[in-house]
Amino acid sequence: MGPKQKKAPTKKKITKAERLRLLQEEEEKRLKEEEEARLKYEKEEQERLEKQRIEREKWNLLEKKDLERRSEELEELALLECCFPEAEKQKREMRVLAQWKHYTECDGSPDPRIAQEMNTFISLWEEEKNETFEQVMEKSKLVLSLIEKLKLILLETPSCDLDKSTVLQYQGSILRLQELLSLKVNVATELLLRQASNLADLDTGNMEKIIKDENVTLYVWANLKKNPRYRTVKFSQTQVGFEIPRILATSNVALRLLHTHYDHITPLFSTVVTEEKHGSIVAENFKEEERTEKAVPEENVFTEEAADEAEQLKAEEERELSSIPEEEVKFDPTVDTVTQKISDPEEEESQTTQFELERKLLSETVSAAQLSLIENVLEMPETLEPYEVNMCHFAPLGGVYHLEILELPPQSKPVKGWVLAEIRQEGLQKFTYPPENTEEPDPESAFPPIEVTLEIHESAIFFEDPQVVRWDAEGKFWRSDGVTCVYYNRENRLLTFSIDTMGPVTLIQDAHVNMPYQSWELSPLGMNKALLMVTTVFIELQIHIKETHCMLAAVKLKGKSRELRVIGKWMTPIPFILALKEAGLNIFPAVYSHFYVVVNNKVPQMELKAYRQMALLSSAFSFGWSKWNMVCNSTRVVFRVREHISEEEEQNTWALLMFSGDRAQMLKMQEESDQFSETLREGSEFHSTLYHMMKDFASPEATEKVRHSNCQFIDSVCYMLLSVRVLSYS
Repeated sequence: MGPKQKKAPTKKKITKAERLRLLQEEEEKRLKEEEEARLKYEKEEQERLEKQRIEREKWNLLEKKDLERRSEELEELALLECCFPEAEKQKREMRVLAQWKHYTECDGSPDPRIAQEMNTFISLWEEEKNETFEQVMEKSKLVLSLIEKLKLILLETPSCDLDKSTVLQYQGSILRLQELLSLKVNVATELLLRQASNLADLDTGNMEKIIKDENVTLYVWANLKKNPRYRTVKFSQTQVGFEIPRILATSNVALRLLHTHYDHITPLFSTVVTEEKHGSIVAENFKEEERTEKAVPEENVFTEEAADEAEQLKAEEERELSSIPEEEVKFDPTVDTVTQKISDPEEEESQTTQFELERKLLSETVSAAQLSLIENVLEMPETLEPYEVNMCHFAPLGGVYHLEILELPPQSKPVKGWVLAEIRQEGLQKFTYPPENTEEPDPESAFPPIEVTLEIHESAIFFEDPQVVRWDAEGKFWRSDGVTCVYYNRENRLLTFSIDTMGPVTLIQDAHVNMPYQSWELSPLGMNKALLMVTTVFIELQIHIKETHCMLAAVKLKGKSRELRVIGKWMTPIPFILALKEAGLNIFPAVYSHFYVVVNNKVPQMELKAYRQMALLSSAFSFGWSKWNMVCNSTRVVFRVREHISEEEEQNTWALLMFSGDRAQMLKMQEESDQFSETLREGSEFHSTLYHMMKDFASPEATEKVRHSNCQFIDSVCYMLLSVRVLSYS
């Protein structure tokens, strides 16, 4: 047998007195912990309040310091911003020189600004008869060049430099040239169709012709055999063609597909915001600015009155001098020197005053023009007709395809060495399909839609499947009905659709498909050179800017480089923007864009100040997108900034900067921070401008670059920033 197990020791019973002692100890411990926690909290709260007090005092001290030097900083900024009116002055001189250069070249082309020369050119071309299509295409190059020049004059010239009659003259010249070009194309087509029997294909017996250049492609098919089984029309060596119904296969008709890479159909001058309305918006903004910033209004009035009085006195003196007979005018050297000494200071003062007034007026004009680029319309577009395409939301792309069924004109016949041709007075006639009045009980079976296959030119980029719309000649707008069975082969760039009635058609794409932007960056590429990179959902654009010109350096579509005709071509900003839009690379918001894109719209005055000052610094500093810009309200912007160092050296780290138009401050937080904070960066202060903010941390070389930047370069950078609006649409 094993050893006996020991009994477990019995627990000692706790007495009532011991239990009370333990409870008392626990209570004392709890009270002690609470007291320690309270004291700790009070200490921490006291430290927090003390820290807040110190920060508030420091903040107030910095604000006071900022206010004390504000006027000095704003004066220095105003001197730097004199580059904008100076750039406008130089652009005016360049426009005058361009006109003079055209005059001295004497190349035979008319000056589009001069009405007499344009009228002569149009009249002479109207008198020319029996031009072939090739001749019309050759002449159209000059016509299209004149139209583009007139459009650019209207777009580039400030409204203050163009009176209403001049604008109407230019617009009238554009419309007359467009109408005459269309008429000449029709006459040349008729001349071509009269020779259809001589140009007939040996296999099919029908005529087929393709004529093309860089602006126009013409496809013509004439139904000479009228074979009811020949219903598929396909142009040789292309995929372009038609599937026609039986009635057309047996009719005396011709099919014409005229693809113009330009758009002379969409109305040019139906601007969504009228000049008067837009002018009033800008005027109101400047009135507000004057009320807040005008320091000495009486002085300004006095100088204007003094200038007027000086001019009146000068005119009276000239009249008096002119009324004195020549015999009474005697030369007295002493009097002359005395009067010269007296009049010279007065004349100099008057000229100085006049110069200052002109410079101030030009500066206000430039500011108003810049502000107009970022103004938003407050009301949605007017209610559209049923099926009308909203041209504020969509944009035509790839030119216009003129689809037409024409009556085949009488064919020319050779008779005894002569060629007889019946010429109809009414000219080229369209064949109505389907007929307006039909006796068929079931018109759908007799007049089905016509199937069309088009090749989309590589110069246009579609990020989504294109939509086909047709032109309403009566309503003068594009409409989306009447086009069915649309199929797009993206690989071969072929578009097939069925259309009820033939006429002009175009392809449209959402104008805001590349908005908002995912990121952006503006970096120097050297003195007076900069790179603007904009990344969207679909593409990455790299835009080079130097002095008065811009260039698209590269386009990356889904990470792969894309070759386009517009790449590598230096252009002034407005033609450059138009070229990118025509290619489908629209990163330029319009006045209605905020209705169609979810954005954080900034106050226009503040946004304008930010772009102007970023442009001033663009030769020495890099700016970039920040996710915290969306967190800010509409009165402030946040972006990354750093001084740009040569590529051989290691670049500085990015800093975050917040700007409200009147105050710039460097933030302590980083782009990767989890929470937004307005805490100032250690060692930084408030400043009234971006220039003085960056001056605190910049090297002497960077400051020197900013001071010696070319005014035309600064103006071009500012124009691109105002056009892309990176702070509101990213």
